[in-house]
Amino acid sequence: IEGESGTGKELAAHALHRMSGRPAEKLVTVHCAALSPQILESELFGYARGAFTDAAREGRHGKLLQASGGTLFLDEIGDMPLPLQSRLLRVLEEQCVTPLGSERAVPLELHVISASHRDLAQRVAAGEFREDLYYRLNGVVLHLPPLRERSDKAELIRTLLREENAEHSVRISEEAMHKLLSYAWPGNLRQLVASLRTLVALSEPGSEIGVDALPAYL
Repeated sequence: IEGESGTGKELAAHALHRMSGRPAEKLVTVHCAALSPQILESELFGYARGAFTDAAREGRHGKLLQASGGTLFLDEIGDMPLPLQSRLLRVLEEQCVTPLGSERAVPLELHVISASHRDLAQRVAAGEFREDLYYRLNGVVLHLPPLRERSDKAELIRTLLREENAEHSVRISEEAMHKLLSYAWPGNLRQLVASLRTLVALSEPGSEIGVDALPAYL
């Protein structure tokens, strides 16, 4: 799944999992950009008992094993360190994982969804992402457009507004809607949702949101 930050990549991953034929199984998310390489390695692959200092006494299943039978979502895969990319490729090719500190490979059965706000093809060309892993993950590409390029912004705003104020019946004026539609929304859906939530929270039930109620950046 490709798209700028805030375009709804994780929401898309959850929707794909629900349609996968295994919705009752786990969807396990790994945020590849949020952890140090050492922690990410143990999070992904798990570790055996006594694998390293401060390890849990009984060892720990990694995210790969936790997702077995279900879906593994690798968020911001473009930020995964190169050495871990090599290990991940081997796991995906062999469908088994060897936890840190263990010599026993454990079979896996995975659906894998990955997402990135980066252009992975450019990172491959720059030597920052493994070409073989890129093609292994690149079976079907879903591109999520930024909010400024979407043609359904008006309906999207109305839908989100209904979801945020189902009990209060807050409306939005035509002039305020024009401001919302003409704004570039650099934070995409994440910024839009936060803005509408704030507008509803500061409005009286049954009132109309006018231009004066909009934040200064609008």
